[in-house]
Amino acid sequence: MNNFWIKLPIPFTVLAPMDGVTDIVFRSVIKSIARPDVFFTEFTSCDGIISAGKNISMQKLNFDPNEKPIVAQVWGSNPSNFYQTAKYVKKFGFSGIDINIGCPDKTVVKSGAGAALINNPSLTREIIKAVKEGANGLPVSVKTRIGFQKEQVEEWIGFLLEQDLEAISIHLRTVKELSKVPAHWELMPKIIDLRNKINPKTLIIGNGDVNSLSEVDEKHKLYGCEGVMIGTGVFSNPWLFNKTIKMEDISTLERLDLYLKHIRLFNKIWGEEKKPVTLRKFCKTYVNNFSGASALREKMMQTETIEDLVSLINNYKQNL
Repeated sequence: MNNFWIKLPIPFTVLAPMDGVTDIVFRSVIKSIARPDVFFTEFTSCDGIISAGKNISMQKLNFDPNEKPIVAQVWGSNPSNFYQTAKYVKKFGFSGIDINIGCPDKTVVKSGAGAALINNPSLTREIIKAVKEGANGLPVSVKTRIGFQKEQVEEWIGFLLEQDLEAISIHLRTVKELSKVPAHWELMPKIIDLRNKINPKTLIIGNGDVNSLSEVDEKHKLYGCEGVMIGTGVFSNPWLFNKTIKMEDISTLERLDLYLKHIRLFNKIWGEEKKPVTLRKFCKTYVNNFSGASALREKMMQTETIEDLVSLINNYKQNL
């Protein structure tokens, strides 16, 4: 098995899978300025991948070979669909496959998928087995939380460690907590102790409230996790993974030019397949930390076309 996980520097960084955010366009932008050690795709439905309308779901699995190592993150509740999806993922040339067992979205949970699987270890075991069989040697990992209603580290994380996974990414909150409380990094030592007792080969990746590379080193030194996954931190600071650039040193012009790069790439890759208004959600990612940013974002949120958005940015640039 070509296991990329064991070749990573420690501590390593991972860009978290964020639905509607970490598509091939955003990942390409991040790669061009400050790439993490590992990329994840968006959250992708196994049911969608094997359905008649699979083309829409397949968009989420678009990637550039230069992004490797890149992991396909998938979700669902049907082991057979996981098996078929894992075969696709292997065929497409991904570096690994990750099972989402942490999404708290009510619709996802109601379907028995995502975080609902925390309450269904027997089905989880079947799913992991099916993914391993379908992936045929591709490294398999899981992204999860510390529990559903309450902390269940020994019971739940202990169970996952018994499944012989290459890595487990742990969002250090319960499903019930969503992101409303600080991440429970104080539980990481307990998780590491469990790992060392049950399966020392499984890498542990911490997730939650990390917004800088210095914090990645800090978490590793304090708690012993091999990797740190960052999501919203990079959404508000695309340069986060860059070891030589400080956010405060990025000029307004550089921010706006990076947004224009994102827009051009979006247009090139998606064309008519995705609505231009999708670009609005990235306004605050690029347009922040400078005088007039808030007012400019307000105007951007009124635009309906790519042409209008580009024109607005260019006009603003001329007055800098």
